[in-house]
Amino acid sequence: MGRIFWGILCVMFFVPGYGQRVLSLTLDGAINPATAQYVHRGIEKAVQMRAEAVLIHLNTPGGLLESTRQIVGDMLDASVPVIVYVAPAGAHAGSAGVFVTLAGHVAAMAPGTNLGAAHPVSMGEQVDSVMNEKMTNDAAAFIRTIAEKRHRNFTWAEQAVRNSVSITETEALREHVIDLIADRDADLLQQADGRRVALAAGDTVTLHTAHATLDPLPMTTTEKILALISDPNVAYVLLLLGMFGILFELYNPGGVLPGIIGVICLIVAFYAMNALPVNYAGVGLIIFSVILFLLEIKIASHGALALGGMISLLLGSMMLIKPDSSFDVIRLSGSVILFSVLLTALFFFVVIGIGLKAQQFKPVTGIQGMVGEKGIALTSLNPEGQVRVHGERWNAIAVGGSIAAGEMIEVVRVDNLTLHVKSVTSSS
Repeated sequence: MGRIFWGILCVMFFVPGYGQRVLSLTLDGAINPATAQYVHRGIEKAVQMRAEAVLIHLNTPGGLLESTRQIVGDMLDASVPVIVYVAPAGAHAGSAGVFVTLAGHVAAMAPGTNLGAAHPVSMGEQVDSVMNEKMTNDAAAFIRTIAEKRHRNFTWAEQAVRNSVSITETEALREHVIDLIADRDADLLQQADGRRVALAAGDTVTLHTAHATLDPLPMTTTEKILALISDPNVAYVLLLLGMFGILFELYNPGGVLPGIIGVICLIVAFYAMNALPVNYAGVGLIIFSVILFLLEIKIASHGALALGGMISLLLGSMMLIKPDSSFDVIRLSGSVILFSVLLTALFFFVVIGIGLKAQQFKPVTGIQGMVGEKGIALTSLNPEGQVRVHGERWNAIAVGGSIAAGEMIEVVRVDNLTLHVKSVTSSS
């Protein structure tokens, strides 16, 4: 027992990195404000817990440029080493993911992964050549700065932006784009052990990760919800649901639930759009389309207003995301737009149309529901008397001549609990 005890003490005090912890993050999906907040929180937590490093598992098709800048800025300014690992097998670090990978103090890829295609593209609109060149030059300068900072192949990095080139893990290692190829986390930590990296403060530290323990840091519920609504398709659907819910409540007062859901959806949609590169001209066209649909119900335009509403909704949806501030995955799906346009037209023509027609129906309850009902005269009406309608005795006044007792009568109108009636026999 004594030998075992002294052996453990020797390992703890003389084996570098024994007992150290590495904080593990997972970025799986588009890069957005939620992922930027997640990485920022992870780096801060790693500093507080004095972790040996932060390990970011990356699998992303790309994302928002602004969020990418925030993540890269946190990584470049980090006072703890950051290891970026494109994994698992089959994963891809595309578009914004290339910037994040190159910004790591140690960049690694799993077998069967690829990296590249970082060229910014338009989001459903054609961008003129001057604007496209500005976007490309800005992204190229950004990625070149990152590559030079980390002493990586800045020539390839610039080509990834300008020509959308993509490479496998073996090519990336050969071209000095990444540092390691690792099968799994344990292999990666073993290979990273002993590497010297320069931190933001200028200090150079040696990684002791061979015997470190991985501590996973999952996203919080708030970050997961933010990540979900940061999807432009989700934000777009929430915007439409919000407007429909409020309008349905306005045309059918008392429902309460549609109005509550509408307000919640609208607030969440605007919150999401505040984090997305939204073109508010597109929002204006969508609101204008709703107005046109409502006018179509009120005004007989033979479908002209409805056609204008569909065109306005279609154009507004296509313009909703700005094309000059994001990478290729932040866009509205064409199928979502088409489905929403058709569903909106159906909603206004059928649902609200039925509701408005229902408001024009004759009342069937209350005093006004008595109009048109038939009964029998209990006494002679000359012109006043009493009648029986729905099994109830009512005071009545004859309209259009006297009515004899026992005659069938029909209610013409109701005035202060007095029925104005006419003889069914004489009217027929």
